[in-house]
Amino acid sequence: MSDFPALVELNVGGVHYSTSLKTLRGEEDSRLAEIFTGSGGELEKDAKGRYFLDRDGVLFRYILDYLRDGTLSLPEGFREQERLRKEAEQLRLTGLLKCLSNLAEARPPGCITVGYRGSFQFGKDGLADVKFRKLSRILVCGRVALCREVFGDTLNESRDPDHGGPDRYTSRFFLKHCFIEQAFDMLQEQGFRLAGSCGSGTAGAATELKPGVDVEENRWNHYNEFVFIRD
Repeated sequence: MSDFPALVELNVGGVHYSTSLKTLRGEEDSRLAEIFTGSGGELEKDAKGRYFLDRDGVLFRYILDYLRDGTLSLPEGFREQERLRKEAEQLRLTGLLKCLSNLAEARPPGCITVGYRGSFQFGKDGLADVKFRKLSRILVCGRVALCREVFGDTLNESRDPDHGGPDRYTSRFFLKHCFIEQAFDMLQEQGFRLAGSCGSGTAGAATELKPGVDVEENRWNHYNEFVFIRD
């Protein structure tokens, strides 16, 4: 098992990679170095003769990137840092763990405002007393780079006409879902905390309705905003 080829074909959780033996041995005390020096026990192969590692195949690309040059560069809006950290722990990649810690400490401060217009949807067919929260859209305002970092591919940028750099500010983003708690969780995961909030009263006895608007739902229309900051 110590007689590995200079070019190694891998199957990592079903994802295939080709890399050099030198890269896999790049961090001496790691589990990978142990495996690919022959001291880590028997290594299975798949049907095509690739060495099989039962790890997260998608995240392994970032591990290889780190092993090649000793630095870590993650894409904008990357939301799998905690999972990548667990992979690094399992493979005993202390250098990668340090890079991840440095990234967490280097997160820029900033402010993001989240708002929504909502009402209550009333039950039907004998459930008139049952009320369900109904959100039409969750709005996101702030610096573009921060919004993308926090919300990633759940962020809808289609209403933002300005396609300038990531350091600009916008009030035209919204989320692709209508779960306000999911938005809060994503902000908390990225180190933001709630600094303040405000809300309007309900529409009450507003009389003029748009066609198709339910009277009861209209009565309960309201708008709330939440300001999150990261120091």
